[in-house]
Parts: sequence; C-alpha cells; structure tokens
Amino acid sequence: MSIVQTLQAPLTNINGLFSSLQSPVLLIFRGWVAYVFFNSGLQKVATWNDEYGVMYLFKEEYNVPLLDPVVAAYLATAGELILPILILFGFATRLSAFALSILNIVAVVSYYATLAKVGQVTPHIFWGAMMLATMVFGPGYFSIDQWLKSKFN
Repeated sequence: MSIVQTLQAPLTNINGLFSSLQSPVLLIFRGWVAYVFFNSGLQKVATWNDEYGVMYLFKEEYNVPLLDPVVAAYLATAGELILPILILFGFATRLSAFALSILNIVAVVSYYATLAKVGQVTPHIFWGAMMLATMVFGPGYFSIDQWLKSKFN
C-alpha cells in the first residue's frame, strides 16, 4: 500500500468533517453580520434627531460620495435595519450580502480618516470577509433560500 493510499482515508474524513461545518459556519457569519449591522441601524434610529446624532454626523462628519447627506442617512438606516434580517434568515442572501457589503464599503470610504486613526477599519474588513464568504458559498443549509430551493427544484 502506498503512502497516498494510506493517507487517502484520513484526508477524506477530514475533508468531510470540514465540509459538514460549512452550513453552521455560514450561519454564524450571517448571525454575526446581522447582529452588528442591525444594532448599528437601531443606534441610528435612537439618535436620529439628537444634537450630535445621525443627521449631524451625515451632514457634518461623514463624507458620503455622490449622495445628499439626508438621503444617505435614510438609505444607510434602512439598509442596516432590513438587510441584516434578510441575511440572518437566509432570504435573498447573496443579494442582501452584496448590498450590505456596498454599505460597508461606503461607510469605510466616507469615514476613513477617523476609522483609520483609531484602528476601526479592521472590523469592517472582517465583516466584509464574512459577507464575501456568504456571497461565494451561499447561505448554507439553514436558510429560507435553501428551503425554497428544495421546494421548487
């Protein structure tokens, strides 16, 4: 028996183990991203009209490209409240993850000077990587998308 044949069974088992973890890991990614962005949306709603709240930040601090600050505030808040729910439950997951990734990128670009100073870009990179994995691999078994696929295929 060759070394390749000897190692084939254990490597196949290890590969199977990691493959079986794909759906739970994607669910964790989806849950974490949903938690972070939904809470950010709730924070925006809670501070909407405060003196230094969301409207102030969008008008004075954030440099959102191509959009009026008020429109940007509404779009960001709506995106952070709606898209995480879709991602969490795995409905229109790839599209929702893509849209939330755009929001994430715009946030980093708009507020980069402050984020870079205090080292706050790193979480955005991790969230982006989690959303990228969700876009590439799909939502996994634990999702409405998968349930719909099984019902209509």
